[in-house]
Amino acid sequence: MSKRICIAAGIVLFLAAAAARAQESELLSLRQAVTLALQNSHELALARVQYTVAKNAASVDRAEFRPNLYTGSGAAYTSGFPATPNGQAPSIFNMSYTQSVFNLPMRGQLKAAEDRAESQRMEVERTRGEVIVRTASSYLELAKVRHSLELLRGQEASAEKILGVTRERASVGQELSVEITRCELMLARVHERIIHLEGREEILAQQLRDFTGLPDGQALAVETEEPSFASDQQEKELMALALENSPLIKEAEFERSARAHILKGEKGGYWPTVSAIGQYQVLAKFNNYNQFFRPGSFQRNNVTVGVDVHIPLYSAKVSANVALAKSQLNEAELALGTKRQQVSLDTRQKARNIRELDASREVARLDLKLAQETLQLMQSRFDQGRVTLRDIEQARLEESDKWVAFLDADFARQRGQLALLQATGQLAKVFQ
Repeated sequence: MSKRICIAAGIVLFLAAAAARAQESELLSLRQAVTLALQNSHELALARVQYTVAKNAASVDRAEFRPNLYTGSGAAYTSGFPATPNGQAPSIFNMSYTQSVFNLPMRGQLKAAEDRAESQRMEVERTRGEVIVRTASSYLELAKVRHSLELLRGQEASAEKILGVTRERASVGQELSVEITRCELMLARVHERIIHLEGREEILAQQLRDFTGLPDGQALAVETEEPSFASDQQEKELMALALENSPLIKEAEFERSARAHILKGEKGGYWPTVSAIGQYQVLAKFNNYNQFFRPGSFQRNNVTVGVDVHIPLYSAKVSANVALAKSQLNEAELALGTKRQQVSLDTRQKARNIRELDASREVARLDLKLAQETLQLMQSRFDQGRVTLRDIEQARLEESDKWVAFLDADFARQRGQLALLQATGQLAKVFQ
């Protein structure tokens, strides 16, 4: 019995140890989080599959200009001259070969399909950038929220001390009861902010698990070191990079190129089309060929090799297709111009927004520095007995508020820098 108890106890201890290890926090760096997100993103996987679909669609159009060989057989009843429903001679076995040699409309469709496949590749790059920005933003915000929670819990302790001192002074008539209510309100506000940030922390941690593919319930530890996404490039350089690297502009350029190829191909519809053809048939006498050919002229093996040329004399459809392709090309050119304007304006706005965020962060930094110096001054006065515990706790409360404000300003700047890097196509260099 004792042996069974020992075994059971060992199993319980093993399971408890395994559960404890499962609950241990996993230190996750920003670069690791982004790498895992790129590996596990369903959105990025879908974009890659759509790119493969686009390439395969172009391959289907390309197949018309490559050899196509078919074989088969069949049976049919005829009354009169032996023939199949398509007009050919009935055969025991047949093999046919076709290959388009000169067909400008079809060639235009092929070039357009290839350009649209490249456009879909740009969509893959755009989706990749979105995944990076979304993951990095969640990671940085989670680090900021956890730091803010530490500060707010310190605020909560200071507010409780101030409330206790105020109640003591009110009990001996040195403070009015309204001061107690004011302190209680201050403590309640701090508690409210803590609850709000705790909920935000839980959501961000779950988002990061979803992005990176880590199991639910896995505790995450993020690095507190602040990454730098700053750029010393001038606004003109940023604008040039955005116009050169923007996936949106490249997609619009590929679409314009595709429609230009279609227009060129449709104009070629006025020209003949040429296809190489070949056919081999094995014929049989039981098809009654001897009743329609002179005796001795029947040949069992029949071979046809040549070219099939179609010359358009008049085609209303070609004219309509050319007019449609012209209007579609004009639409694509206007859309490209609009995209360039939008990207240019958006990049200019992001660059100027960074300057504003830098200024706001500097104000928050100096505000925090002033609060820290004030707290040091209050501490020295407290040591000299010149200020009360309530005064120094109030200074700590204000210093903590300034810390939280600085963290908010710093995160806003980081998020703005990520958006600018994405707009100028420099994200890949940062997270290589």
